[in-house]
Amino acid sequence: MAGSNLLLFFFSALGAFNGVLLSLYFAVNAKKKNFTNYFLSLLLLVLSIRIIKSVFFYFNPHLSNIFIHIGLSACVLIGPFLYLYLKSYSEVEKANWKQNVIPNLVIITILGLLYPYVEHRAIWSKWIVCAIYAQWFVYILLSFKYIRSILQKIKEKETLKRIDVWFLSIYFGVAFIWLAYTFAVYTSYIVGALSFTFILYLIILLLIFKNSPESTFFNEKEKYKNKEIDKETLGLMNQKLSVILEKELFLNPDFSLEKAAKELKVTKHVLSQYVNEILGKSFSNLIKEYRIEKAKLLLESTNNYTIESLGYDSGFSSKSTFFTTFKKITGLTPAEYQKKYSEKISSTL
Repeated sequence: MAGSNLLLFFFSALGAFNGVLLSLYFAVNAKKKNFTNYFLSLLLLVLSIRIIKSVFFYFNPHLSNIFIHIGLSACVLIGPFLYLYLKSYSEVEKANWKQNVIPNLVIITILGLLYPYVEHRAIWSKWIVCAIYAQWFVYILLSFKYIRSILQKIKEKETLKRIDVWFLSIYFGVAFIWLAYTFAVYTSYIVGALSFTFILYLIILLLIFKNSPESTFFNEKEKYKNKEIDKETLGLMNQKLSVILEKELFLNPDFSLEKAAKELKVTKHVLSQYVNEILGKSFSNLIKEYRIEKAKLLLESTNNYTIESLGYDSGFSSKSTFFTTFKKITGLTPAEYQKKYSEKISSTL
C-alpha cells in the first residue's frame, strides 16, 4: 500500500474506530444520565458500521459480500436514529422508536433474504441502495424541524447554548455524510469516511466543553426528573410570574432567565422548570409572547408608531426579530394586524 494510501486508510479507519468508542461511551452514559443518549449511541454505531465497510471496501474491493451487505443494510437505521435522537430532546412525549425502527428492520431483512447481496449485486446497486439513501434523506428532512429553532436563533443573532451547537453538528454531520456517499460516484468513495473523521474531532471538542463546571450539557431535558413542583410552589410561581407583566420587565431587550430569577427571588432551576413543564414553552418564547402582546396594545392605541420604533418599545432588540416573531405568533404582519383591528372597531361603531 502506497504511503499516501496508507495515511488515507489510517485517518479513515480512525474515524470509524472513534465512532464505535463514542457509541459505547453514550450507551454507558445513557444508563447513568439520559435514556435519549441510547439513540445517539445507536446512531454512531450504525454510522461506524457503514464507514468501516467503506474503508475496507475502498482498499480491498474483494471484501466479503456478506460484510458489504451488513454495511449497506446499516444505512437504513441512520436516518431513524437521527430523527429519534433530535425528537426525544425536543418533545416532552417519548419518541416512538418501534414505529421508526422495526418496520425499517423488517423491510431490509426481507429484502436481504429475497435478494442476498452475494447473488444480486446488480439489484442492490441499482435499486436497493438508492432506496436506502432516499429513506435516509427523508429522515434528514423530517429531522430538520428539530433544529429549525436553533437556526432561527442564529438568524436573530441570539447566543447558542452548547447543546444547540451539538445538535447542529450532529444534524449537519449526518447530512454531509449522506451527501458524500450519495455523490461518491462523482468524488471518491472514501469521502464519507473522511468526513466522519473530521466530524468526530468536532464531537471530541464538544465533549471537552461538556466537562466545564457551568455546563448542563446533555442533561437539559432530564434535569427536572424526579423533582416535581409542589402545589405551594405552583401557586407562588403563578403570583411571581405576574410581576414580569406588571412591571413590564420584558421591555428590557437584555431580560434573561437569570435576571428574571433574581427579580422574582427564585432559583433559575425552579423558574425554568415552571415555564417548561407547567406553561409548556421556553422562557425565551414566553418573553417573546409578552412583548408581542405589548406590541398589539400599542398598535391598537395609536397609529403613530413606525415598525422599527414599535419593536424597540416592545422590548425587541431589532426590527427583523420583531417582525419575524410578530408574524409567527399572530399569523399577521404588524401592519396587517393594525388594519384588521381598525376594521373591527369601525364595524362596531
